Amino acid sequence: MLTRFITHIQQQHLFPSGQQVLLAVSGGIDSVVLAHLMYSAGYPFAIAHCNFHLRPGDCDRDEAFVRQLAQQYGAHVHVAQFDTLQYSNSHHLCVEDAARRLRYDFFDQLRDKHHYAAILTAHHRDDATETFFINLLRGTGLAGLHGIVDRQGYLVRPLLPFSRAEIEQYAATHHLSYVEDVTNASLDYRRNQIRHQVMPLLRQIQPSADQALQQTILHLQSVESLYQSLLQPFLVQYVTHQDDGKVVVSLDFAQSPHAHQILFEILRPYQFNSTTVRQVLACRQSGKLFSSPTHTLLYDRGKLIISPIIVQSVNALLQIKSEIVPQFDYDTLPLRSLPSNQAYFDADKVRLPLKLRHWVEGDRFQPLGLKNGSQLVSDFFTDHKFSLIQKQSQLILVDASNTIIWIVGHRTTHPHRVTPQTRRLLIVTILPSDS
Repeated sequence: MLTRFITHIQQQHLFPSGQQVLLAVSGGIDSVVLAHLMYSAGYPFAIAHCNFHLRPGDCDRDEAFVRQLAQQYGAHVHVAQFDTLQYSNSHHLCVEDAARRLRYDFFDQLRDKHHYAAILTAHHRDDATETFFINLLRGTGLAGLHGIVDRQGYLVRPLLPFSRAEIEQYAATHHLSYVEDVTNASLDYRRNQIRHQVMPLLRQIQPSADQALQQTILHLQSVESLYQSLLQPFLVQYVTHQDDGKVVVSLDFAQSPHAHQILFEILRPYQFNSTTVRQVLACRQSGKLFSSPTHTLLYDRGKLIISPIIVQSVNALLQIKSEIVPQFDYDTLPLRSLPSNQAYFDADKVRLPLKLRHWVEGDRFQPLGLKNGSQLVSDFFTDHKFSLIQKQSQLILVDASNTIIWIVGHRTTHPHRVTPQTRRLLIVTILPSDS
């Protein structure tokens, strides 16, 4: 396996010889085998590990194991600690997608800072097959169906030629220790359902299912390459990238019989889906705003303006000053005359810490005065005649559970209000970060 591993890297020119690369190591069997192969082949590498704090005790065990593994190989190790559940809630992502985004953002930051020649992950042939089915069920385009590729920019997957069975045999032969992730057996995750239920059934129906699927994936990769070359003229003609990071799309092709597919491919990198594409092509209302997890899209008289959602800059530019007052006189509180950057809350009804973010499509809250039910934040904006610019810049204050407690400067929430029964007062003030 070591000879095949080295040959594959050399033939495909996966990364420059002699330059240090970064290995993503979870501590599981796949990444442990990758580290052993890299060490045995004499390739210089550092290790990156993410502690997502999703499995109490196990995540810390995995981190300790990876640190020891790095020491064994004389490799520098980078470790990141993440509050994955909080990130998942605040960005409206499932836990798997949140962890994936945190992981690859961390890897990219390390590569930029330390100038690693490539980032290596331990994805293998079975992972590629499982990803094919996951993307098939998600309704992605050809780019999803072609599965995992050996190299994608700086991201390299040198184990793709090898099956899970080969990796397990290598680990056994070399007596490699690794940690077991108990969630790998859980059928709560779609990948595990495919791994433990779908693939065994396919192999029962067709013993050569793995080989057939790999051949299909290779065919799809060729088709996708041709498809992208045919799409390129449309991207050049209708898409303009501005210096401020915005992207302008002309909809002059909207009457084309292939308009949906063209626009889908234009918008896909910005995480807009087919539903948004249909809505955009049917839109006739200038000023209509659409949102994805990472970008906003503004329809403006036959053009689309795509802008990145910059969440982190909010907390970089502003700070949340909070003070809990255990004793106060309710009757003397200036509840109706507070400055726009300050609000009062019942401290026992709010889960700390607090966080600022921009609003996203689908946000709901229970405004002060509404005793039952909730209201879309977008409806609140409409009722109060917010301009498009006001909507885009409006800040939301959320608590640790990502519950909205304040449309900053405009309306607090009913469940968190101060009443005569409030025992502790929470005073929140939004200030510039240098205050």
